[in-house]
Amino acid sequence: MPVSTAPPAAPTAYADFDALRRHDPEIAEVVLGELGRQSDSLQLIAAENFTSPAVLAALGSPLANKYAEGYPGARHHGGCELVDAAERMAVERATTLFGAEHANVQSHSGSSAVLAAYAALLKPGDTVLAMGLPYGGHLTHGSPANFSGRWFDFVGYGVEAESGLIDYDQVYTLARQHRPKAIVCGSISYPRHPDYAVFREIADDVGAYLIVDAAHPMGLIAGGAAPSPVPYADVVCATTHKVLRGPRGGMILCGSELAERIDRAVFPFTQGGAQMHTIAAKAVAFGEAAAPAFAAYAHQVVANARVLADELEAEGFAVLTGGTDTHLISADPAPLGVDGKAARGRLAAAGLVLDTCALPYGDGRGIRLGTAAITTQGMGEAEMPRVAALFTAAMREEGEGARKVRAEVRALAGRFPPYPG
Repeated sequence: MPVSTAPPAAPTAYADFDALRRHDPEIAEVVLGELGRQSDSLQLIAAENFTSPAVLAALGSPLANKYAEGYPGARHHGGCELVDAAERMAVERATTLFGAEHANVQSHSGSSAVLAAYAALLKPGDTVLAMGLPYGGHLTHGSPANFSGRWFDFVGYGVEAESGLIDYDQVYTLARQHRPKAIVCGSISYPRHPDYAVFREIADDVGAYLIVDAAHPMGLIAGGAAPSPVPYADVVCATTHKVLRGPRGGMILCGSELAERIDRAVFPFTQGGAQMHTIAAKAVAFGEAAAPAFAAYAHQVVANARVLADELEAEGFAVLTGGTDTHLISADPAPLGVDGKAARGRLAAAGLVLDTCALPYGDGRGIRLGTAAITTQGMGEAEMPRVAALFTAAMREEGEGARKVRAEVRALAGRFPPYPG
């Protein structure tokens, strides 16, 4: 019998919708409408997933009422004994799950985790080497519209034109030329595993900190389906949603020698009071991720992505790097006669929800998708050829044909409800 990859069983009545309807019918309509949207379309945005009812229950708990500036045992508010216990559990579960010496679980998002890492290790004006935005770098990796690009001097490395893989020779060259204070390893659309050992070697060669932004692969790392950066990085920043399947939020892992600097960079330097309901939900997610069923899930996510990438290539999409090692797939729909923006619109109309992404050395934009959410719903490799075929049909059909594709997507989604019952 196959191992289930769905979230752990929990009561389906995780929210009191009847009370919400009575108190605020307008918001109830929005909430239930969103549940319906998630249930009758395929959520293929690489950064999204379905949390378990237990995670949702923690998010909607009375812990949301508690103000808790500071850290366990050293709060600026009274009455924190129970929320201290929740945060200690989250920290202990995170350090055990990822094999880290220290974890800070207070960051409100992945971006705020990166901000705190920079605040702990850098000064304004310092040089930082990171993947350039045209190649898949995140906003916090030097965008001029972001704090990172305004406060620090970012130098961008890229990928090889032919393979689409990280150009490690270029990383070496740029590091020796610019002598950065920190090197950032991480991407929002690179579908292969970075070589953390090589990044560590480069960082040591130029005396730089190594910061790994593992927002996307963190869930795969938890499930043993991706290599861990923890043994190599000075600091690992991540989100707790995406493949990890927890609440929206961030976390930071580091060695004991940087623990105090990281903690002070989160609070009081960059954030105020911790969101204790979210921290409790993170603890639930870390506990779920430590179970054998989550490892099966993480490996199934990758297996689904590899099959889907192959099928999309067979359908005519140009898949970047020739495939994937992770949950991520980046592709150029130009061979089908449309660019990424137009493709996203046509796919969304069919109920296939995804993002666009930059195309290294290409014109326009491509599409970026992931298999985390549909795997949580219970889909496996057998469903991936059908998903790819629906992609192509959505790109080509119009009028009645497009409505038929939408109905087929709805029927497929209906077979795999994210919250049965």
